[in-house]
Amino acid sequence: MKHLFVIVFFLFANFLVSQENPNLNPPQSQTQLKVQELVEKKAEYHRLTGGEQEGYRIKIHFGIDRDAAEAVREKFLLKFPDYPTDKEYQQPNFVILVGSYKSKLEAFESLRKIQGEFPNSFIVKGRIKVL
Repeated sequence: MKHLFVIVFFLFANFLVSQENPNLNPPQSQTQLKVQELVEKKAEYHRLTGGEQEGYRIKIHFGIDRDAAEAVREKFLLKFPDYPTDKEYQQPNFVILVGSYKSKLEAFESLRKIQGEFPNSFIVKGRIKVL
């Protein structure tokens, strides 16, 4: 009888300890709903910003001559074909911008490579496309 009492006591104690606290472990469906809500918020933010965010680019040329800007862009693409380039008109100058970097450190690493061929290039802050 004494052994039966000990066995029942341990089974009852185990049952009390194994009870789940609903506040500590929310149901999986609530977690999935929160994740889905965050995904939708991110998608909405992406739609509102046009897929752009603040970042850094490298300006390798600016001047009033369109043909000179295009020549610099072509020269750059021959030397560095892996970097994306954009030609913009920022009144009254035509500007050639290179790359899209989320941090200034990333931009600085590329700038060090580029400045060998384009010594007047520098980092500028601007809007970049997020892929």
